[in-house]
Amino acid sequence: MALLSIVLKPKCSIKRSSLSLSFCLFANISSSLFSTLCRGHAFSPPPPPASPPPVPKKVPFTVSVHGRSWQDPYHWMSNTNDPDLSEYLNKENAYSEAFMADTGNLQRTLFSEMTRRMPTKISTPPERWGPWLYYQYIPEGKEYPVLCRRLEVEKLNWSNMESFFLTFIPSLSIFTELYAVFGYVHVGTCRISPDHHYLAYTLDTKGNEQFMLQIKDLRSGCIIPNVRVDDVVSLAWAQDGRTLFYTLSDETQRPYRVCCSKLGSDDIENITVFTESNPSFCVDIASTKDGKFITVYLIDAANPLDGLQKVWKRVSGVQFFLEHHHGLFYVLTNAPLSESKKWSGEGYYLASCHLQDLLSSNWQNIFLPSKDFSVQDMDMFDGHLVLSLSKKGSSMFCSIDLPIDVDCKHLLEPEDLNAWFFPMPPNSCTVVSGSNHDFQKSVYRAVLSSPVMPDVVVDYDMSSRRFSIVQQEEVMHFCDRTCPPTNQLDMNQTFDTQYEKEEDVQISEWQRWKDYSDTYCCERREVISHDGVRVPLTILYSHTTWHKDQSPGLLQGYGAYGEVLYESWCAEHMSLLDRGWVVAFADVRGGGGDSSWHESGSGSYKLNSVYDFVSCANYLIKEGYVHKDRLGAIGHSAGGLLVGATINMYPDLFCAAILKVPFLDICNTLMDPSLPLTILDYEEFGNPQIQSAFEHIFSYSPYDNISQGSCYPSMLVTASLHDSRVGFWEAAKWVAKVRDGTCSGCSSSVILKTNMAGGHFDEGGRYRQCEVAAYDYAFLIKAMGMLKTEKQDMQCTVVTKESKNHSYNEVARRSTSFLCTVKD
Repeated sequence: MALLSIVLKPKCSIKRSSLSLSFCLFANISSSLFSTLCRGHAFSPPPPPASPPPVPKKVPFTVSVHGRSWQDPYHWMSNTNDPDLSEYLNKENAYSEAFMADTGNLQRTLFSEMTRRMPTKISTPPERWGPWLYYQYIPEGKEYPVLCRRLEVEKLNWSNMESFFLTFIPSLSIFTELYAVFGYVHVGTCRISPDHHYLAYTLDTKGNEQFMLQIKDLRSGCIIPNVRVDDVVSLAWAQDGRTLFYTLSDETQRPYRVCCSKLGSDDIENITVFTESNPSFCVDIASTKDGKFITVYLIDAANPLDGLQKVWKRVSGVQFFLEHHHGLFYVLTNAPLSESKKWSGEGYYLASCHLQDLLSSNWQNIFLPSKDFSVQDMDMFDGHLVLSLSKKGSSMFCSIDLPIDVDCKHLLEPEDLNAWFFPMPPNSCTVVSGSNHDFQKSVYRAVLSSPVMPDVVVDYDMSSRRFSIVQQEEVMHFCDRTCPPTNQLDMNQTFDTQYEKEEDVQISEWQRWKDYSDTYCCERREVISHDGVRVPLTILYSHTTWHKDQSPGLLQGYGAYGEVLYESWCAEHMSLLDRGWVVAFADVRGGGGDSSWHESGSGSYKLNSVYDFVSCANYLIKEGYVHKDRLGAIGHSAGGLLVGATINMYPDLFCAAILKVPFLDICNTLMDPSLPLTILDYEEFGNPQIQSAFEHIFSYSPYDNISQGSCYPSMLVTASLHDSRVGFWEAAKWVAKVRDGTCSGCSSSVILKTNMAGGHFDEGGRYRQCEVAAYDYAFLIKAMGMLKTEKQDMQCTVVTKESKNHSYNEVARRSTSFLCTVKD
């Protein structure tokens, strides 16, 4: 979706997924107590390695703000030029390796389970865009996908495939050379020109998310030599297929400038189109779905150098998402409606106006959210408008035939618009849009998934109002540990989709889709938080291996930036579920949903996220889903802040925790506006330069509130040396301070693992992802005192000849620090 005004936090789009993969590639437990119990836990932490953990130096450093002063002896770790820093991180990595040494066989077992579930070759269904079919596949035994295309009229023939993007076959791509030089490549954004002749993409070769622009001629397969721009963020082509607009970031990685370049000359000039000087705002650029306009303000894509046209004055907190359809502009916005008493002011509503009325205030409101529906996003096709809706927390999609009577004098309801609601399985699931680049199509592609249903690619034909199942993620060797699924997917079946009229038939047909609900149970619960608010909690466990009050569990949370917690199918979870574990997801405030859910867990209300997480953890224990001394937690990035703050407040709540690139030193970070993204984070967490905001942030900052002398859980804390979003020193400082100030017997089980080459995001391919998951799960099993039981189970396991041939070490050698995901 196109972004019209310059906003601080652009709403995530459902449509600009830029050649994304259409689907993710991706035993009874007996207690084993140690004889010597730590005073803070029902069982002792795992025995530490023979050598004690590293002890970093302390350097006096005083922090003073708002009349308050305190010591930060580990502040030196944020100085990347300190000569002792690299040596200390390497010592911590060595300690982590020693701590995990006795889990080597378990890691190999877990890795073998995970890789055996993956097909040897993976291919996505082709998606038509103009005369081309775009798709991707992963060759047998390889880590990373090859993005390909072929003319639609051709039959599928591997010999005539035009590979235009990424592979590890040297003859097909120059990216292998980049990897050989840099050892790391992360693809940020890619855009194909309207005439399908050029591919513009951005590359990060260090992990610090400073992307350089390159353009490839898809006809010759050559990189255009005289186009090289650094610090590029977003891209958009003009209609001529030669003029490319892009945004540049400043030293804090804030996108602040729009430039354009025109291909076809020896000396390509970079022209500045717009500059945003306010450091509290970032700028994004996109094109409308029909390609006729580019939005930063508004640019005519047919005459891209004719200047900018402003559509709406800038108002704090107000966002506009613009599409164009045959002379009409459709916009999703949250701009105030003083004349309306039917709208609460929360969420987005749909409005429209004629092209000639663009600069006037003559916008016609079409559809307002209600207590039942909220509008999340929209997508535009030549004959249809697709709306993404939320109904009481459940995702829904509907299509509306175009054009809409925008001159109607009253607000419309979905029924008035003859909306077709896309049929969904009767059980709760997540819905993610496919690429859907082709404006002329009448078919909308989506990916449906749930914790017990592997990703399913579905095509919704909006003209005939029928849908078809295109493909479902395959899970190999499922019956190795459990029974096969009973709900089988008919790959060729097409169903009538008059859902309201034939509801029983539709439910019956959805039951034909393959899922694993007969093996795994997925429950949705609402947990009462400290202030009476109901917090969604998703609980996943095995019907056969779970035992009430006895099973271990893992609780995941995030709760920031309005991001929805990922709760879709994850095959790696099967290795925990089949061992009797519970995997749970807490949708705490601050995360996704409507805007009020985000706002009630951000800024001065951030502690609501923590209390929600605590309530969900206690619910799992109280209701017998997990053993009271066998609950773990995991959080990524801002989710690490959530878990860290929870541990400080309730050190005995979790037995183990995994904090991935965690945001732990929030107070010190937000007080340094020179750090990347800090100023933009003021909207999410508050500006500590303001005393009231500082006091609130300081009250929950994980690094500043470690409970002295307490027994902390075993923790695996990860960091990446080139992470520009969360400095690696935040994890290092946290681990050092925890070891220094808490129970020494427990804190020796706190380990720090730093990736010395990568960035914030996991850079591995499909085998590398399994390797990381195996390491994490092995840590949890050891931290909960179940390693001995696991070893006994492994001795009874018959290793097949096939699993021996697909050895851990062989695949691990193919695993690299190469990130090839396509992000928008």
